[in-house]
Amino acid sequence: MDKLNAQRVPRRVLGSLLSGISAGVVPRSGAPYIAIGRTAEIRALTEDLDRVAEGGSAMRLLIGRYGSGKSFMLQLLRSRALELGFVTADADLSPERKLSGAGGLATYRELSRNLACKAAPEGGAWPILLSRFVTDASESAPGNLSEGEYREFIRRAVADRLRPMLAEVGGFDCASVISRWCGAYLDDDEEKMNACVRWLRGEYNNKTEARQAIDVRTLSVIDDQNWYSALRLMGAFVRAAGQKGLLVLIDECVNLYKISHRVSRDANYEKILSMYNDTLQGVTQGLMIVLGGTPRFLEDTRRGLFGYEALRSRLADARFTEEGSTSLVNMHSPVIRLRRLSDNELYALCLRLRALHAQYYGTAEAVTDGETEAFLREEMDRVGAEEMITPREVIRDYVTLLDLLHQNPGTQFADVVRTALAAAAPPDEETVVELGEFEL
Repeated sequence: MDKLNAQRVPRRVLGSLLSGISAGVVPRSGAPYIAIGRTAEIRALTEDLDRVAEGGSAMRLLIGRYGSGKSFMLQLLRSRALELGFVTADADLSPERKLSGAGGLATYRELSRNLACKAAPEGGAWPILLSRFVTDASESAPGNLSEGEYREFIRRAVADRLRPMLAEVGGFDCASVISRWCGAYLDDDEEKMNACVRWLRGEYNNKTEARQAIDVRTLSVIDDQNWYSALRLMGAFVRAAGQKGLLVLIDECVNLYKISHRVSRDANYEKILSMYNDTLQGVTQGLMIVLGGTPRFLEDTRRGLFGYEALRSRLADARFTEEGSTSLVNMHSPVIRLRRLSDNELYALCLRLRALHAQYYGTAEAVTDGETEAFLREEMDRVGAEEMITPREVIRDYVTLLDLLHQNPGTQFADVVRTALAAAAPPDEETVVELGEFEL
């Protein structure tokens, strides 16, 4: 803990982190400060990033119950990727955001809105990436060129860098828009630059509107049918812009499981199959996709991914790793199942939260090590806690305990815990209502 105390977390980040986790959500920044355990999972995902940085591609499914840490792992991976020089894009699926049909474009727009790089970690990175792209293209320009010669040099350099994108579906349109943005950048035409960024974000509803704004006669638009092709083009562009690759994080995939119409649900699963094949067959380069979902989303043979035979045969556990056949874990599998944190890891997590809470409010740590052990013992003594308790429940309860002690000076740990235990205790024998006998 000495190392943590010596590391001062920015107050803005720390405040967002504490308020987020106490409400049961994971903020977009601050996840690395409470990273405890998950060593094998983090190592496996980092190895995937290394492979993508070398020009490969990867896809993973993070599977765990609600509160088990899926969203936390995604945000932790996002932070790690930004540090390594990747571009990230993340989105949560919902009834309005899907992978296929009506809702595909909404997902792309959310991913594009959250596009982030090291210089823009909170999102909105398209203008920065485009500026970096032009700057890199102009670095090798001779110093004695006239204005016309310089513009011609930039045009050729941009065309050379965009040439690999032409092999992709929709590559000509995307390359044309990026070239138009570069020309507008040299002309200092802010309106044309904004119009090009709008196209890249998928914000035009029809071709006519896009063609008038960008002045490309044959320009199409990104829609519900071709958004995944645009996502692949985004991955190709970020590498052309000097980044190591594109990391796409899609959480709350259980919303696909909730689709009642089978044809629509299978269409979304077909899109996952396309992503899986493209990334693991090496069709794409510099792209990593991570999906987060619950065990039911994966394993339900009627409505889950295992109900779609092509995915079941790819994602089902192999014979040597089936549950009960071995205690070993294969982190090279496309599916990573999040295990429950050990008691020692939960204890270390509580100590970390205690130190961060005291740092934020500038006070002494309100709970001792022994009291933290007592808190965890009470949490684990609940019926079914050994298998069912999640980090979200422990974090929320512990931070709430720290907040109560901070907001009520003079209150002791034992007083708060005793009150909670009394409220949760079973009723006295005198208050039990006797039910008469009955027959079915």
